[in-house]
Amino acid sequence: MRQLALFPLNLVVFPGEKLNLHIFEPRYRQLVRDCLQDGITFGVPPYLNGAVSELGTEMRLLSVEKSYASGELDIRSKAVGLFRVDEFFRELPGKLYAGATIEPVADDAAADPVLHDQIRALIQQLYDILGLRRLFQDLTPDFRVYDVAHQLGLSTEQEYQLLEATSEVERQHLALQHLAHILPVLQETERLKERVRLNGHFKNLTPPSF
Repeated sequence: MRQLALFPLNLVVFPGEKLNLHIFEPRYRQLVRDCLQDGITFGVPPYLNGAVSELGTEMRLLSVEKSYASGELDIRSKAVGLFRVDEFFRELPGKLYAGATIEPVADDAAADPVLHDQIRALIQQLYDILGLRRLFQDLTPDFRVYDVAHQLGLSTEQEYQLLEATSEVERQHLALQHLAHILPVLQETERLKERVRLNGHFKNLTPPSF
């Protein structure tokens, strides 16, 4: 168990993800200074339903891209792992920012190749419907669910469910369940849009014989 600075946000960050942030509050400007001076990391627990979530993602500061005269900052960071909050503190001793004692969360990264292929096929359907084929072309063959989670149309609460999953196989099942639910809805929407587009066009139809 160790202590970690916290930066709660209204979003979910997945391991391996890079996150760019504009820092303007004094407490988080102090946090960035501490990251630079002391090499500390910080945690992003999702702020959901009016509370800081139990699970969060540990971030490492990569760079400060811009410093403004006002003291505001543009930073780049990268998610390096997951943690579980043991005890939350609104302010760490002598600091303006929040923190917690935390425990790292282990992850089973082994994927099921059959589920992987099924997800890949459904993602291709999804991106075709949405006109986002470039996203599919950029998809690496060995992608993890984490890598595509933000492009699946999940709600923040559903993304948090992926954080709660303790294995890649569990995440694969969640992704498949979601895709199997939304694809028929999107396909029907596309059919409806096509019917609407055709309405009013000249139609070459054969009338029925009486």
